[in-house]
Amino acid sequence: MTSRPVKRLKAPTLAKWEFSDATKGSLRQINLTTQLPPLALGGLVVVAVGSDTWGDAVVLTVGLAAALVAFVRWAAGDISRVALPCVIVTAGVWIYGVLVAGTGMAFFGLLVAGTLAVPQLSRHRIAGAVALVAFVTVVGAMRLLVSDDEFSSALVEYAIVPGGLTAVLMGLMFPNKRFYDVVAELEQSRQREAELAVMRERMRFASDLHDIQGHTLHVVKLKIALAQKLVHTDADRAQEELREIHALVGDTITQTKELAYAQRRLNLSAELENAKNLFEAAGIRVRVVREAEVDTRTGELLGQVLRETTTNILRHAEATRVEITLAASGITIVNDGARTGPPPQLRGLDALEERVAGDGGELTVEQRDGRFLTAATLPQSGVQEDR
Repeated sequence: MTSRPVKRLKAPTLAKWEFSDATKGSLRQINLTTQLPPLALGGLVVVAVGSDTWGDAVVLTVGLAAALVAFVRWAAGDISRVALPCVIVTAGVWIYGVLVAGTGMAFFGLLVAGTLAVPQLSRHRIAGAVALVAFVTVVGAMRLLVSDDEFSSALVEYAIVPGGLTAVLMGLMFPNKRFYDVVAELEQSRQREAELAVMRERMRFASDLHDIQGHTLHVVKLKIALAQKLVHTDADRAQEELREIHALVGDTITQTKELAYAQRRLNLSAELENAKNLFEAAGIRVRVVREAEVDTRTGELLGQVLRETTTNILRHAEATRVEITLAASGITIVNDGARTGPPPQLRGLDALEERVAGDGGELTVEQRDGRFLTAATLPQSGVQEDR
C-alpha cells in the first residue's frame, strides 16, 4: 500500500491507520455493528442514573455524544480529526460531574474518548496514558474538597474506581492498536504482492515479445547478409532469401499483433495454473473447478479471457477470493473486492468480446454487490464434459 503523509493536529499528534477502502469498510462495519450499540446503551444508562437535574442530563449527554463521535471516527481509522476536541469536551464533563453534579459516572465519556485517542499518538503514548489516568484520578479526588461525603466512599467512587477503570481499559487498548497495525501491515504486504504479480506478468509479456522478435530479427540479419553475398553471384537464390525475409517479417508482425491484443495461442491448462500461482502470490484465495475439457482452439480463446481477467483483477480489484469455473458452456471468473462506482474501462476484454462473438459466443462482464464476474460462453461443440 502506498504510504501517505500523516495528518497532524497541533497537540497531540495522532497517527492514522492506512487500509484499503475495502478493508477499512469491513473493519468499520464490524466495529459499528458489534460495539457501538452496547456503548450507546451504556452511555444512556449513565445519563439516566447520573443525572439529578435536567442540566446534569444535558451535560452528560454532551459527553456521551463526544464519546460516540470519537468511537465512530476511531472505527473509521480517522480519529485524529476529532480526538482533541472530544477529549477536551469529555474532560470538561468529568470536571462538571465531580465538582457540580456530584456523579462519579460522568467520567464515562472521557473513559471512551481518552482510551481511544491516546494509543493512536505517534509518540509519547505511555506518557499520554499515564497523564490520562492521573487526570481522571486527581479530578475525582477533588470531590473531597467540595463534598461532605464520607472520605473513603468518595475516594473510591470518584478517584479509585474511575482511575482504575481508565488504567485497565487503556491497557487493553494498546494491544488493540497493535492488532490494527498488524492488519495494516498485512494489507500493505498484500498490495505489494499484487504489484509484484502484475510486474511478473509484464515481464512474461516482454519475454514473449522477445521470443517473437528477437529470434526473427536475428534470422533476418543473417538472411540479409547472405542475400548481399548472393546478389551478384546467384540472383535467384538472393531473391528467394528476400522472399523468405518478407514472409518472416510479415509473420512476425502478425504474431506481435496477436500478442499485443492477447490473441496469441495459449494453453488453457498452463493459463489456469499460471492464474492460480499469480493470485496465490498476491495473497488471494483461488478455487479452480474444471467441470469439462475443451478442444485446443476453444482452449486458446478461453485462455486469453482468463489471462486478461487475471491481469484486470490484480490491477483494478482488491480481491480476497477468486473462483474460476471451466464448465460445458465456457469459463467463468468471479472475484470479490470490486471497487465501488462504475466499472473501469477494460480495453483488453473489449477486444476479446469481438473475438468471442466471432466464434458464436458471448462475453459477459458484470459488477454487483462488490463482486465482479467475467464469463465467456461458447457453443458447446468445442467442449467435452468430464465423464
